Amino acid sequence: MVRITEVDGRIRLNVKVLPRSSRNGIAGEEGETLKVKLNAPPVDGEANKALTAFLADMLGVPKKDVVIVKGETARHKVVEIRGIDALTCRQIIGQKITG
Repeated sequence: MVRITEVDGRIRLNVKVLPRSSRNGIAGEEGETLKVKLNAPPVDGEANKALTAFLADMLGVPKKDVVIVKGETARHKVVEIRGIDALTCRQIIGQKITG
């Protein structure tokens, strides 16, 4: 199950990015980490931009409320999101995984 923690009114989750995929989407779970497929390449921050836009759209929050706090240049990232609680986030992710 994806680990989602609440920190100072924001939620935090671990994400593994799979860049250069055929389309954007949830690829499942890997332990406590959410795997996300992105069609953007991992060049010049394109995959990071695509990740924040994808998560914002999926969770219904503004792009500015999705911030990568760790792992800017790595596949494994820690993302903080404002404007949503852990329970709602878990429900949305669960729906996308079981699909």
